[in-house]
Amino acid sequence: MAGDQSGKTAFIGVGVMGEAILAGLIRGGRPVGELLVGEKRAERAAELREKYGVEVVSNVEAVRGAETVTLVVKPQDMATVLAEIRPELEPGQLVVSLAAGITTAWIEDRVPAGVAVVRVMPNTPALVDQGISAISPGTHCDDAHLATAEALLSDTGRVVRVPESQQNAVTAVSGSGPAYIFYIVEAMIDAGVMLGLPRPLATELAIQTLFGSATMLRETGTHPTILREQVTSPGGTTAAALRYLEDHRVKAAFLSAMEACRDRAEQLAAGS
Repeated sequence: MAGDQSGKTAFIGVGVMGEAILAGLIRGGRPVGELLVGEKRAERAAELREKYGVEVVSNVEAVRGAETVTLVVKPQDMATVLAEIRPELEPGQLVVSLAAGITTAWIEDRVPAGVAVVRVMPNTPALVDQGISAISPGTHCDDAHLATAEALLSDTGRVVRVPESQQNAVTAVSGSGPAYIFYIVEAMIDAGVMLGLPRPLATELAIQTLFGSATMLRETGTHPTILREQVTSPGGTTAAALRYLEDHRVKAAFLSAMEACRDRAEQLAAGS
């Protein structure tokens, strides 16, 4: 192989999610000498060097010097990036793709035979080390490659392995999921203000309620239906609120929304 690739990981596309993973690796103890960043913009390259002490080079140089190549680019940019780096990719290298809707087969058609590909669907809580990433293997990917991908992502949250056929459903649940939660919290805050609370207080109440409820789900392992019933006294205030949500088919709206998300992911895959 060209260059010294031993154990090095390259990042192509260090936006919000790419930087979150890069920062997580460094916080987790990964030596910066094992990390390479491909970045064309001089200002951004200087910012990354100063902030993390990493080596920032061209995309081609990053791929040439790495054992694992992490692609954190927009789906519409993936074809251009793969065309640029393809001449530097060799069998034995691992490509980890975080582009929504892009299948491993699509990438394998655009890289040399024998290059392993792992597809990842992360989510934005990775920015605070509370994300969850679903990974799926391509044709040439083995357990060692999956373990490498897990190690890459584990410092920013949990990692699960799923069949690639489930990736679009994962996108609907966890990939886009934070937006649903933020939408609900936004509505709760606005409702609190409408009911007469100062906005800072309404914000604190809503956020802590979300955090506490999520912690209960995680730590107790109790089904959410049971936890909901424990809050809902017969004929009480919570029951009145929940009846209103049911009357307005909120659960059905969520199901339809997540189906729409899944369908859009499939459209992206079909058009990639």
